Amino acid sequence: MKGKYLLFGGSGFIGHHLTSLINANQSNAAVIFDIAKPILETKNFENIDVRGTIETKYTPSSNDVIFNLAAVHRTPGHPSNEYFETNLLGAENVCNYARKYNITTIVFTSSIATYGTYEEQKSETTIPMPDIPYGISKLSAEYIHKLWQQEEPNLRKLIIVRPGVVFGEFEKGNFTRLINSISKKSFFYPGRKDTIKACIYVKDLVSVMLEMVENEIIGVVNYNMTYEPAPSIEKICNVISNRGKLRTPKIKLPSFVLLMISKVIYSIIKKEGIHPDRVKKLMISNNINGVKLNSKYNLTYSLEKGIADWMKCTNFEKNKEIY
Repeated sequence: MKGKYLLFGGSGFIGHHLTSLINANQSNAAVIFDIAKPILETKNFENIDVRGTIETKYTPSSNDVIFNLAAVHRTPGHPSNEYFETNLLGAENVCNYARKYNITTIVFTSSIATYGTYEEQKSETTIPMPDIPYGISKLSAEYIHKLWQQEEPNLRKLIIVRPGVVFGEFEKGNFTRLINSISKKSFFYPGRKDTIKACIYVKDLVSVMLEMVENEIIGVVNYNMTYEPAPSIEKICNVISNRGKLRTPKIKLPSFVLLMISKVIYSIIKKEGIHPDRVKKLMISNNINGVKLNSKYNLTYSLEKGIADWMKCTNFEKNKEIY
């Protein structure tokens, strides 16, 4: 008998799409535990804070599968201690919950921030060198999950995924800001056009994670979740412009000019989207190798098809804005 899928931190963008896919395949099989309400109302939701001992009204079975999506992730955007409080304590408490109910499969959504910020390409065998609190907390959380698996290595399955930039409906992040700024003709290339931005469409991400639950064997496995090859920012902009019937961005501003502008504007309106550190991130490649994922799993979408599907879902042609 199939168990249920327990989504810690399942109320957010990725959790919403994962819940929709799970329930489409197996009615009401997704159970969401989060401190925030889900994007769309669902029957199986409990208000749970993973920073404390986890007690749920729902009683799990050993056949259930845990997806640990719970995280403080927007960076910059939080004091350093908040990344560690949620991401480390959450990992400890989710693993303790799995121990208590003899759950043997956990899927943990980590991050490419565990690799660190530098231009060279990174694969699953690259030594992690995180250089920001978020990346350090995520790498530490990976080790916490690995300790759980190693307690019963012949019984427990741990799947660690490190997604690139995830885009799609309800994302409200980098791609949303990019599409809307191109639509408003306010996007300028930040110093260069060849910056690599590893990414994946959210529908591909969640469908492959579900496949991994069935296909991966007992033990620990780690996957970079990104299209291969990872596209440049220029390619992403060209795809958005072509699919949205928008004017293609051409202007490239010197990096120091863009940083100066962002510092001035941010000092006045304090809007996270133009935080100087966020603008600086646009100028550095997150060059992530996705060969391992793409050689084993068939992705339904691609950068082009994913953006086209997203625009269709949000009726972009009529609104000329994602949100």
